[in-house]
Amino acid sequence: MFRSFAREFREFAVKGNAMDLAVGVVIGAAFQRIVNSLVNDILMPPIGRLTGGADFSNLFINLSGQEVTSFADAKARGLATLNYGIFINEIVGFTITAFALFLLVKAMNRLRRKQEIEDAKKP
Repeated sequence: MFRSFAREFREFAVKGNAMDLAVGVVIGAAFQRIVNSLVNDILMPPIGRLTGGADFSNLFINLSGQEVTSFADAKARGLATLNYGIFINEIVGFTITAFALFLLVKAMNRLRRKQEIEDAKKP
């Protein structure tokens, strides 16, 4: 029984689909680092300069009825807040990341088309 279980597991683990998925996950994680660097190191500095370093994270609605001076104060005290500023920051971050990913995919597609044209010219 254990032997057939081990054989079945081995077949599953080395099956092409499982290996393709594993490679995809590893490449995806590495690609994520590239996208993060593009966003944080290339796109964000000029955007931050243009917006004057706008940060919406301190925008919130205090639902507790107690007096607070900032979102950090409310969070430290464990008070109920509606954190719409953090949500806005996440939307902005997503938009910038999606744009960076678009630029990378566009560049890769251009390189791929160029390679396909060169391959088609070869006899």
